[in-house]
Amino acid sequence: MTSALIVNLVGLLLVAAISWWFWLQPRRHRAEAVNAAEKLRVLVRDGVYEPDRIRLPAGEPATLYFRREDPTPCAEWVLFPDLEVSAQLAVHRDTAVDIPAAEPGEYPFTCQMQMYRGTLVVE
Repeated sequence: MTSALIVNLVGLLLVAAISWWFWLQPRRHRAEAVNAAEKLRVLVRDGVYEPDRIRLPAGEPATLYFRREDPTPCAEWVLFPDLEVSAQLAVHRDTAVDIPAAEPGEYPFTCQMQMYRGTLVVE
């Protein structure tokens, strides 16, 4: 009975740690600005997008370059649901993701399981 209690406690601690890492951990909110002449690389690794907050000018299309360092299936796609944009990311290579001209606002982007999360700030 004691070993079952220990196994359950360890399981609960692992669930809490995973939940904290992917959903509750405070993220830095450093926004990187991009214009059409710049090439912004977004690194995909260790459960986060770096940077996880990107600023773009309103009304102008842009291209972001995602570099996937995480070979897990969760990191395989990046989705911009409000902009109807998605892209399959190659491992250890840059993948260009074209962002259409958008109205001012904040647009979330995630992996398909919503564990990787970021925000596109259009101003």
